[in-house]
Amino acid sequence: MRLIFAGTPAVAVPSLDAIAASGHELLAVVTRPDAPAGRGRRLVRSPAGAWADERGIEVLTPERPRDPEFQERLRGLAPDCVPVVAYGALVPPTALEIPKHGWVNLHFSLLPAWRGAAPVQHAVLHGDEVTGASVFELEAGLDTGPVYGTLTEQIRFNDTSGALLERLAVEGAGLLVAVLDAIEAGTARAHPQPHDGVSLAPKLTVEDARVRWTDPAFAVDRRIRACTPAPGAWTTLRDERLKLGPVRPVANAPALPPGELLVERKQVLAGTATTPVQLGEVRAAGKKAMSATDWARGMRIEAGERLA
Repeated sequence: MRLIFAGTPAVAVPSLDAIAASGHELLAVVTRPDAPAGRGRRLVRSPAGAWADERGIEVLTPERPRDPEFQERLRGLAPDCVPVVAYGALVPPTALEIPKHGWVNLHFSLLPAWRGAAPVQHAVLHGDEVTGASVFELEAGLDTGPVYGTLTEQIRFNDTSGALLERLAVEGAGLLVAVLDAIEAGTARAHPQPHDGVSLAPKLTVEDARVRWTDPAFAVDRRIRACTPAPGAWTTLRDERLKLGPVRPVANAPALPPGELLVERKQVLAGTATTPVQLGEVRAAGKKAMSATDWARGMRIEAGERLA
């Protein structure tokens, strides 16, 4: 089939690789406009756009998919289908109607669970044991279209959102190509999503990433892993912000009040509503990330000090 791919971040690249190896004709890549990044705020191409540039494939960067110029170019390219992975913009009905087989979206949850921008983060945050990926027909509603196919993936006890998303991106790429092959062969069947089991997954904010030490240890662990690598879990000590990497609940440690620190020779513990957690990586403002023991040694943590 003649395809135009729509995607922006690095998780879209495995699907681009899979499509390139599939035998389908990739006409162009639609991605979000170049965005400022780094200390110099230099405009940087998205990972999906950079992938296309390296291969001499046309890149379309409309400010909004409803822009008439973009839709005119889309009609001129005449794609049979537009596969989508984390494009990052709402597509209006006028654009959805252009390809013969519509826009087909790879979403990283088992729909109708976790519709929205952060399905993997919410699956980790809420303690789901299993998640997956779905390929569905894009429509005007938020991730509401009929589903062509799914796959499941176990959430491991130490999975961060980043690690889980990397696995789903690779496995989901194969599912997306299989659906595209079935659409071309005329054997694809999309089934409406059930009305039960709907949950929403809005983007996690910086405030969502603030650790609540009054939560149980398992909830503290989940929140930090859900926010790793973005937006990045954090807390404060001595009125300064600290970013935290994943922690480990410690069942046999002495009880500590929520947030209170206990510095031992080989570990640093922080109290929660239940058992303490062992801190992993700590990053103070303006400094490099370091192990919790090195950080605590440099800070000279006093007895009874607490993370806020």
